[in-house]
Amino acid sequence: MSRYYVGIRGNKKEHTREVFTAKKTPTAESHGHKYLYVIGPFSTKEGAEVMRDYGDPWNPHFQHVSDAEAFARKLKLKKGGKK
Repeated sequence: MSRYYVGIRGNKKEHTREVFTAKKTPTAESHGHKYLYVIGPFSTKEGAEVMRDYGDPWNPHFQHVSDAEAFARKLKLKKGGKK
């Protein structure tokens, strides 16, 4: 089963984040050519998207995968989604 991850590309000053799926845990050998580092795994695509959009080393609210997953659930409820 594929899981969601956030891959960080670029360098320490400028970087971009993208959500991707992988069946196996990403390693330096499998994904190091593409990403500086990887965050995850995430249970939901929404959780990974929240980390991609709001996660940052200087944002104390999104330091862990669980922080992003919890915020994604709150966003879904505000938009009228199911719990």
